[in-house]
Amino acid sequence: MEISNTMEETIKKIRSDLRLAMNGVISASMREKGMNYRMNFGVDIPKLRAIAKRYVPNAVLAETLWQSEMRELKILSTMLHPVTDFSKDKAEKWASEIPNQEIREQVCMNLFQKLDFAHELVEKWIYAVDENLRTTGFWLFVRLAVSGSPVLKNRDIQVIVGRAIGDLSAASVFVRQSALNVLKCAGRKSPAIAGRILNELSSFCDSENPMEREIFDSLRFEFEYAEE
Repeated sequence: MEISNTMEETIKKIRSDLRLAMNGVISASMREKGMNYRMNFGVDIPKLRAIAKRYVPNAVLAETLWQSEMRELKILSTMLHPVTDFSKDKAEKWASEIPNQEIREQVCMNLFQKLDFAHELVEKWIYAVDENLRTTGFWLFVRLAVSGSPVLKNRDIQVIVGRAIGDLSAASVFVRQSALNVLKCAGRKSPAIAGRILNELSSFCDSENPMEREIFDSLRFEFEYAEE
């Protein structure tokens, strides 16, 4: 992608903003927790949001930042891409390029959930063979549920719940956790769905597998708390 001189100056200014806001302690802490980036300034999310507000959203700028291997530039790209210029094809491309869970959460919250076709992405991605894409589909559903999106109808939720239940035994911890979050969100919104989830997972209650018992207890506690 060819970048204009003006765009290059903008990126230089953004990098300067990031250097002034960098936090070595946070960066080191992230590395210790296994969040490895090629470059990480340790700038927290509120500061990144403040930096993003200094710049006009621009699709070319955002695409350029997304291709960077610097944590902060990649997160800023999700804040600076105009929603109206973001196509289904680009959503598929970006979703396939998500490098870790932090970026997944940021792109779902800052960009994907605002798309008019977000629910279509959820319905497609939760059936993907690729576990990373399924994880993104589940996280996007959670974001839509948390934001109170009206596009998710009861029929859609029932289908998504069934898929999430099936992925509670997935090999990937990220798939399992995202599937569990889906069930928690869905059950909190509907006592009927909560009952269905606990009924279908009743074998987990006294399972010899500690992970299954923990999942059941976590869901039951979540739904009981929601009723109070």
